[in-house]
Amino acid sequence: MVQLYNLHPFGSQRVVPCKQEPAHFCCGRDVLFVASTAASCRVEVFAVRDHGRCEPLGSFATLGPVLRMAHSQAGDYLVTIEEKSKATFLRAYMNWRCMSAGSSRVCVRMVGHKVEESYSETLKEQMSIVEMPLSDPPLCMSCCPVNGDLIVGCKNKLVLFCLKYLVINQNLTVLDFERSLILHIDNIIPAEVAFCARHIAVTTELDVLILKLELVQQSADRTEPCAHRVSTLEKSVDGGSSTHTLQPELDEFIVCQKPVELLGEESKLCEIPITLESTELPTKDTQRFQVRYLLFRCFTPDQSPFGFCEETKLHSVQLLPVYQTAHEETENKKELLSLFCFFSLPHVGYLYSVGKLVELISTYQYSEKSEQAVLTPQFLHVITSENLQCFTVRCSAAAARDEDPYIDTTVKACPPVALDVCTLRMQLFIGPRAICHFKNHIILLTKADTEDITERRKPTRRMLKTDSIKSRTSSETEPGWNLYIINTVSTIQLYREMVDYSKTYENVKTESCIHLLSEAHLLVRAAVMDPSFLESDEKEELLRAFRESCAFLGDCYSRFDTKDYHLALPYYRMSGLSMTEVLQRLVSERDEIQTYERGFIFYLTHSLNEDLNEELSKDSANKVLQIFYHADPVQLPHVLCSPCMRNVCPLTAMKYLQQVEEMMPSVVLTLTKAFMALKMQDLTMYEHEMDSYKETTLACGFIGQPQLLRQLKEGIVTPTEFAVHLKETQPGLLVTATVALHENSKIELEEADTFFQLLCGKSENSIPQLLVDFWEALLVVCSQEEILQELLLRVTSQYVWRISKKQLPDTKPLKTAEDLINSCNHFGLIFPWVTSIMSGASLSDQDYCEDISKLQSLLCSQSIDIDAALPVLEPLREAGDVGLAIQVLCSTRAGRYEEAIEQLLGRRPDTAVLYAQHELRDDNRAVWWNKLLPDLCKRARLNGNDCPVLISSLKETLSVVAMELELSDLLSLLPEDGNAAFFLPHLLHCSQRRVLT
Repeated sequence: MVQLYNLHPFGSQRVVPCKQEPAHFCCGRDVLFVASTAASCRVEVFAVRDHGRCEPLGSFATLGPVLRMAHSQAGDYLVTIEEKSKATFLRAYMNWRCMSAGSSRVCVRMVGHKVEESYSETLKEQMSIVEMPLSDPPLCMSCCPVNGDLIVGCKNKLVLFCLKYLVINQNLTVLDFERSLILHIDNIIPAEVAFCARHIAVTTELDVLILKLELVQQSADRTEPCAHRVSTLEKSVDGGSSTHTLQPELDEFIVCQKPVELLGEESKLCEIPITLESTELPTKDTQRFQVRYLLFRCFTPDQSPFGFCEETKLHSVQLLPVYQTAHEETENKKELLSLFCFFSLPHVGYLYSVGKLVELISTYQYSEKSEQAVLTPQFLHVITSENLQCFTVRCSAAAARDEDPYIDTTVKACPPVALDVCTLRMQLFIGPRAICHFKNHIILLTKADTEDITERRKPTRRMLKTDSIKSRTSSETEPGWNLYIINTVSTIQLYREMVDYSKTYENVKTESCIHLLSEAHLLVRAAVMDPSFLESDEKEELLRAFRESCAFLGDCYSRFDTKDYHLALPYYRMSGLSMTEVLQRLVSERDEIQTYERGFIFYLTHSLNEDLNEELSKDSANKVLQIFYHADPVQLPHVLCSPCMRNVCPLTAMKYLQQVEEMMPSVVLTLTKAFMALKMQDLTMYEHEMDSYKETTLACGFIGQPQLLRQLKEGIVTPTEFAVHLKETQPGLLVTATVALHENSKIELEEADTFFQLLCGKSENSIPQLLVDFWEALLVVCSQEEILQELLLRVTSQYVWRISKKQLPDTKPLKTAEDLINSCNHFGLIFPWVTSIMSGASLSDQDYCEDISKLQSLLCSQSIDIDAALPVLEPLREAGDVGLAIQVLCSTRAGRYEEAIEQLLGRRPDTAVLYAQHELRDDNRAVWWNKLLPDLCKRARLNGNDCPVLISSLKETLSVVAMELELSDLLSLLPEDGNAAFFLPHLLHCSQRRVLT
């Protein structure tokens, strides 16, 4: 794989017109701060315009020479460490922009001073210098890019200052700091510190420690003193003393430890104890923190590819935040997504992810000893003694997976985080000394001796074009230094160069071609994830480039024989290309047979099988058919059933299928041949194919390829020509096949409803008989309780609707009530008393006897939830004998036997005893004498001899009761004004039964 792509990420350069030699510099949102050397204690400020043009904004004096400086985007302040009289001072310069408007007013105050008393309306246009005294000299500092908080490194401790926004009045808000927390770290002298979103990375010469401050739940007791110990973590597992630094022993020896890397929870074993001391004034909103260790890494002085190096020490520690991809509805919100930490040794750099997971992402090997490095979301820029080097980074790949952990699917993909890093450019410069990054600019300080300049500038290596010349006299500063603003080329321009460059490797180095296109993709992806993306002038062009890069990667994984061939599918989907457009990119128009790699076949197979709404032209469909015949003939039946292949030539398809059948016959292939015969309108051939297997085997064959019957069109399940033909000729096979599809999770219940309604040309409010046939057939095999109850309610509702509306089925039902009773447990035998009630049904009900019988059979079983069915049955409440049978069945299923007897005695007393004989058993036996006998006596007395049915029912009831009760109990039930001669035989029978026993 190519390690150095000689691309051109650096464009033109401009020289910053500094009056004095720069000692330190840093960038703001749109400005450059340059601190001069000790001779003049000033900071010059330059506005950075388009293409790196610098315009002086002004300057301001410092207390002494600046040792370190940093700018905070949040709060727009500059913080410095300055030296005067061998003492160091920490100062923050607020509201410095007012000096560019000509104001020379300066306010100096101590941190925490009551600024309300110092500021007024007339003083708001002035620069404010905040002095921040420390008990120990400040060594390093860092500003949080998220909220503007400041952390300062001193010997054995880190001091945290929180940025505060103080509202003086509605027109004036003043920035201030509050010293809120001190982290005491034993035996640590910080060389550099980085701070972002409560994550802290601190380095010594050879150690790296990354921490996170986590909020602790507030306790109810808030009366603790303002300076207190919050938590002290264990020093080590065995309580040993700290030995992480190199300690000299005796005069001649130095004991060097082995390199150590501890990640996550293991990093607590680093034996570096940390104690937190809160220094802010306690309030009800006071936040309490605890420390979580994320990473500890210890290096040794000889850890260099070039052997022992006395100058081996760490430099350039950084924490880089990556934010959630911006969307139109959240364009004003920046939500932190991932965090990365970079640090470097002279010859090797390390990039870690420290967000959701702590892991080493990339290692960078430098060709020369590095001086300094700066990390951006897209690149790593490193300076050596002669070069400015540009390396690729994997931040966007890691952040994309943090944003979407399921990104590597058949729908979307991203180049791997473990992709090898490479060098994009090694640009010659004379004496690089310091570097920083700002938007799409790199600020570079170079310094070389005069005698070296002529020697080092040789035309054999390309130099950047200089657009302006720095105006200064030789008397002002020493010769040989320059401060450059180097313009990095636009993302689109570099992306185009990467794509063009990748073409040189297409036929010689497949991995290099894919690698470079992956780099181009990640370059664009990082730009799209940037929070400023929505306001970018290149927004639409970047989105087009993103889709184009996906298409190029799809081409690679389709054309090349790689182990990751399956990535062709997600990249093509992300590209937005249609299948026709992909075919045009990859398939030659010439007639000779091409060789197609696995990636292309994988893409075609999935695209054809996933119900796309795209229809291929006849030529494209036939070409796809030819491709699969040569590459994977087993897939031909599945390919031909795809909705995309509607325009394929059936004659050509039949020819290929017949050839495949000779080698690999199958039911699916036979059904596909029948499908093609229908398209050719050759019914003789169709019948020949369908007669090859039994109906049950054919039904199982549809499971292997459901698209023979149903296809998706714009997300809606629609029947095929095959299904339409089966409806007319073999509706039983169609229903059986659809049931098999449902039971094998090939079609959902709601989809089947739509399928049959479209097949029968019915609206949503009209239920075709074929759909009812499907529900009834599904009840036979269904085992899922939820679906079962849904089906029972559906068929019940349909039976009720037809009976109440006097509607006949639109087609002859496939199964009669008797068929269902014999084949399905959910249809029970109809009770004799129900049959007795129905014997007197009107002639009009005879036309709907099948639906009536099916409904009564359902209610006679124990499957249906009667409470859920009651609202559905409501329309039949007044439907004559049919309604009476339904009412009594519902009362019986609900356990309301007395209510059922009341209903029968009121309308069909002749069936009351038959009902009682069938239902009033065991625990319900007492209803005979508690309900049925008294009611019959009462009704017989009122009607007299005019109702022989009542008299007959009463006699049968007395016969049953006389067999069950004692004589005294029976006597107590008889009416006092009854006919003694009528009751006497039953009393005598009861008495004789008692004597016999």
